[in-house]
Amino acid sequence: MENRPPTPPLSPVPFSESDARLWAMLTHLSALPGSLVVIGSIVLPLVIWRIQKEKSAFVDFHGKEAVNFNITMALAAAISVILVFLLIGIFLIWLVGAVWLIFTLIAAIKANNGEYYRYPLTIRFIK
Repeated sequence: MENRPPTPPLSPVPFSESDARLWAMLTHLSALPGSLVVIGSIVLPLVIWRIQKEKSAFVDFHGKEAVNFNITMALAAAISVILVFLLIGIFLIWLVGAVWLIFTLIAAIKANNGEYYRYPLTIRFIK
């Protein structure tokens, strides 16, 4: 049996510009299927970001933005649900949903165009 040095782990292959734009867009759009469950809109963007962040600074930036925004919107939705008992939450839950959908689509379009986009009204949990 030969005594070979261990092979180093494979480093991630960097994305081409078009692949980076695609993955950045998918990071934003991946929140849509999970929107039926408050925490679901966080899980897929988080998974995609964690897997792909090493391959592109552009994907890393958009992944952090998507995760931070979806955590912020999940908190806003949870507060709105609590405020339903005061009747103001009925209006707020619709407002939060509209803001979440509109800004998610804007971010996805910007990412697909190769632009850096920072969500407004977002708490930066991940820096």
